Formats: sequence, C-alpha cells, structure tokens
Amino acid sequence: MNDDSAQPDWHTATRAVRAGLTRSQFDETSEALYLTSGYVFPSAQAAADTFAGELDHDVYSRYTNPTVRMFEERLAALEGAQACAATASGMSAVFASLAVLLESGDRVVASRSMFGAIIYVVNEFFPKWGVETVLVDPTDLDAWAEALSVPTKAVLFETPSNPLLAMVDIEEVSALAHAAGATVVVDNVFATPVFSKPLEQGADVVVYSATKHIDGQGRVLGGAVLGTKDYVAQIVTLLRNLGPSLSPFNAWVLLKGLETLDLRVRRMAENAETVARFLESHPKVATTIYPTLDSFPQRELVAQQLTGGGGTVVAVKLDGGQEEAFRFMDALEVFDISNNLGDAKSLVTHPATTTHRRIGAEGRAAAGITDGTVRFSIGLEDSRDLLADLEQALARL
Repeated sequence: MNDDSAQPDWHTATRAVRAGLTRSQFDETSEALYLTSGYVFPSAQAAADTFAGELDHDVYSRYTNPTVRMFEERLAALEGAQACAATASGMSAVFASLAVLLESGDRVVASRSMFGAIIYVVNEFFPKWGVETVLVDPTDLDAWAEALSVPTKAVLFETPSNPLLAMVDIEEVSALAHAAGATVVVDNVFATPVFSKPLEQGADVVVYSATKHIDGQGRVLGGAVLGTKDYVAQIVTLLRNLGPSLSPFNAWVLLKGLETLDLRVRRMAENAETVARFLESHPKVATTIYPTLDSFPQRELVAQQLTGGGGTVVAVKLDGGQEEAFRFMDALEVFDISNNLGDAKSLVTHPATTTHRRIGAEGRAAAGITDGTVRFSIGLEDSRDLLADLEQALARL
C-alpha cells in the first residue's frame, strides 16, 4: 500500500486533496471505495490475535473501513485534530460527543441557540437519564460565567448559531468551562474548517454534520467528531457497540467533497455577503443578519474567530410574520424550500415551522426566532440570478 499521508508542512489546500490518501496495489488515482461489510484473515490464529488486540487488521466495517479511515484522517488533518471518528449523521456525532462524557448526576451547559434537534436532545433526552441541563444566552459572557460557576462535565454550543448566527466567544467560554472541569464541544457546521478552527481557540472537541458543506451537494448523510486520540477512542468504542457508523460509500462521497470544500465554501460565502447586503438595503426586509455586515452586533468577535468570510447562511426577519414569510418563500423561483443547508443549490427555510418547531414557542422566543424569520443557505449560482429572484419575490409582498 502506498500511504500518502498528511505532512506537517503541507498547507490546507494540499491536505484537503492528499491527506490520508492510501493507495492499493493497483495505484489508483482516486481514493478506492471499499464496499465490504467484513474482512478475511490469513489464519485462525490471525483472527484470534486481531480480536485480542495483538494484530492490526480490519475486523468489520462497523468498526473500521479503509475508505472511512481515509475520510477521518483527511478531516483530522484539515481541522488540526489528533484524531477523528466518522458517524452516520451529524446528530449521531453530536450525541456521541456528549454520551461518552455524561452519566447520571452530571451537568451539561449548552447554548440555547442551536439546531432544534440538538436542543431537543439536550433538553429532553439527557434529563431523563439523570443529567442536569442548563441553557444560556450564547452571546452573554456573564450568563456563561454564572452557569459555569459550579462543577460541570460538558459544554456545548454552535458558533455561528442556527439560524440567527449568534457568535459564542470560544476562547472566553472555553476558559470558564475548563475552570469548571468541563469538556468543550463546538458544533462548527456553519463556520466550517475553512473559516474557523475551534481547537486552536480553546475548544476540546469539534463536531460536524458532514451532510452539509463537506458533502455540499445533497447526496449523503454523515457526521464527524474530532479531538484527542484518547477522547476519539471513546467515541469509536461507542460507535462499535451502538452502531451509528458511517457507510463506506458515504465516506467516499464525503472524502471527495473535502477536495473542493475550500473552493465551494469561499464562493458560497461571497455570494452570501452579496445577498445579505442586498436584503439589508431592501425596504421590505425588517432585519438582515450576516456576520460581515456592519450592522452585525458582534463584529469584533467575528473578526477574531472567522477568518476569510462570514459563512454561507443569511437570515432575515419580516414584519408580516408566518403569512408573509410563506408568501415570500413560495414566490421564489431559483431558491428551493428545504430544511437543509450548505448545499451547492441555494435553499430557503422557515425555522419556526421546520428545523426549530419542536423546541416550542417559548424556546424559539428565547433564541430570537420569530414567525417572520427566514433562513437562506446560499449556494454556487450566479449572484445576479439570486438577487433577481429575491427582488421579484419581495415585489409580490
């Protein structure tokens, strides 16, 4: 096997194409897709030695797979992490990242502004298992300090958050968390490895829904957890025994997605800023939210944490509530209505009735999500066509 693994002096773009690349005896150019559930052993003793941990040999694709391993090694190289464990979805990555840390009697502090399913897990599932959960305003350092003034096992947040792009000060919150004895888990989906490196700013663990920008073309589900080798080893044990492992085919698609991640995300972010500036200037849009706008309330933190762009998501608030939001979305012709994001195609979402419906009216109000909130995921189309589509849809309101 020809191992073209990551070199410490390689730049990010090179790692995105070559890190973790392992060629078979056929010397293929593209990474090989190993569609196999299991593996054979040269002898019964070799099988026994493998299961005893004395021989390094693949056992079962729920445990390890060469294609999955290439994806894990490449993403770890991009993130600057010691190790990576791939999962079947982003939610399985988030759940696993906390499940290996928490047990009955423990305490988790989390941002109240996150993807709805994550809030549901933290607020509904963990308390049933005897875990105390505390949700705080992501932008309020005093609230974080108060919540972390007592011993805590885990801290979880997104930055920028879904859907209103609230920023969490990774360095400050991580310092507070570590003083409380907590492991800091950051969902970096919106920023991507292109614009943010939470591990360099004090976080302990980074999680991704690889379904989003890493695939970025609406094809497969996947997730990833990144951290130290010891921590990721715990994730691997959980995945082996509970089963939410990534399929080799999905890993192969995601692996190829990493090759163009930087190019795609930077272009999408350029489009997003163009769209945001157009919407901010439009008289029928009450509020436009995007990290690089002068009106964004955390511009100083954006400059500190996001390098090279504000991401691919834009949010707006319309004064006419759900009725006006629906009329606006239904009038769009280029944008597709979808709950997904990070796709090559531009998408539009009504969070209150979809992604954040299950957290209830009170939870949405706490996170600042109104019935007139609309979230855009900006894709790779020509920005002139996106602006024309937005203009004609707004003209109908």
